[in-house]
Amino acid sequence: MRRPVPRPTALAGAGLAVAVAGCLYAAAGAASDGDGGGGRGAPPGPASAAVRAGSAAVVVDSGARSAAPALAGADLDGKPVSLAEFRGQVVVLNVWGSWCGPCRAEADDLERLSGQTRAQGVRFLGINTRDRDRAAARSFVRAHGVGFPSLHDPTGELLLRFPPALLNPQTIPSTLVIDRHGRIAVSIGGAVTDEELRPLLARVAEETS
Repeated sequence: MRRPVPRPTALAGAGLAVAVAGCLYAAAGAASDGDGGGGRGAPPGPASAAVRAGSAAVVVDSGARSAAPALAGADLDGKPVSLAEFRGQVVVLNVWGSWCGPCRAEADDLERLSGQTRAQGVRFLGINTRDRDRAAARSFVRAHGVGFPSLHDPTGELLLRFPPALLNPQTIPSTLVIDRHGRIAVSIGGAVTDEELRPLLARVAEETS
């Protein structure tokens, strides 16, 4: 029996459709961008990175949302962290890699928004992918002053737990918004700014069911 596919809807109102540009990462490997060895954490293999523009946020109706998968593991310092710790709060789940140019472009905005939305019950959690060496990821975090934790997922195993229609493991960065009930409410494939993400967070944070 086939499982029903979550029904996405466009967010009402001009200006709330999120135009984003993403770094399309092929499973075979990521290309080094040549700035200070940021690609050293990426696995070897044929480079096949490209930029995909014109993506948009996908907002899923409350009644059609699927539960986010269980995510648990070690953070970049080896400490345990899990998505379950944030149940009852809105969670911004950001997938990133130190080798990814668009990830650097959005990191400062995400950190700023993390601080500004905390009083609304919003928490941020990263998934660091394709960085086999935690040192490269920690260097990225220090450079951008990122204060929220990130699960270390060097093989991309955690990403494969999500419905591919809502999280393409080949698209880095990607961002999901998880509602207070642990369901996937918003999916964004590509880099995002605080101005683009803020109204989406406000909408999910204000939900009562």
